[in-house]
Amino acid sequence: MTEHDAKLHGSWRLLSFETEMQETKERTQPWGVDPNGSLMFSADGRMMVLLTAKAREPGNTDEKLVALFRTVLAYTGRYRVDGDRFITKVDASWNEAWTGTEQERHYTFDGDALVVYTAWMPNPLVAGNPIGRGVLRFRRELPPLQSQR
Repeated sequence: MTEHDAKLHGSWRLLSFETEMQETKERTQPWGVDPNGSLMFSADGRMMVLLTAKAREPGNTDEKLVALFRTVLAYTGRYRVDGDRFITKVDASWNEAWTGTEQERHYTFDGDALVVYTAWMPNPLVAGNPIGRGVLRFRRELPPLQSQR
């Protein structure tokens, strides 16, 4: 296990989710300024992520259910670290097209923040699907206080 493996271990709280356009470098926040979510890396090699937009309403119509699907991202699987990236072999996902695939993410540390970059790909959130990527910032969640005896 590398030093980077150990630095990733634990729970991370989402601070921001931006999309960056490859051509213009323009960044937007498709889920607003305060999205919800967590990213977890276990020492035994499992990764889990759940991200949602903050402004969501319960889904009781087809239109609202579609809106919920478009404002959530969740998947889990076994991960490995290779240099400045982690690769997850997805075994369950909110998007069945990802199940059985490998999802590769680059990461860096910016002080105590973890910054995760998706691969460059057509952006389904923008008209015309220009090439873009996700840029996500997380902060480590503090461990629970130890009970004192």
